[in-house]
Amino acid sequence: MAIQPIDLQALFSQLHQVGKTQAMAREGQQIQENLQAQQSQRRLEENIQAVNEAQNMGDEAEKIKDENRGRNSMAGQGGPGKEEEDQEEERALHVDVIRDPALGRNLDISG
Repeated sequence: MAIQPIDLQALFSQLHQVGKTQAMAREGQQIQENLQAQQSQRRLEENIQAVNEAQNMGDEAEKIKDENRGRNSMAGQGGPGKEEEDQEEERALHVDVIRDPALGRNLDISG
């Protein structure tokens, strides 16, 4: 199938539009690549700043627990009167609360 001269006239008149379309397609690809690069960079920065859970607590956590246990046992050796003082402090902290039996059972719908 041969190209007729009238077809060439139509093609040449639209040649600048074809060039613009191809240029826009190239720019679109570049923009898409830039966006993906920015997103990956943002995710990388978020991962760097995020607090990660420790994978292997191992012996370190046990050592800390043992040290705390040792300190508590040493603090408890204050003497025979220390236990009585602790019990008195606990009693002082527990305050008797008077409760109304109808509290929370009645609804006021008057306004």
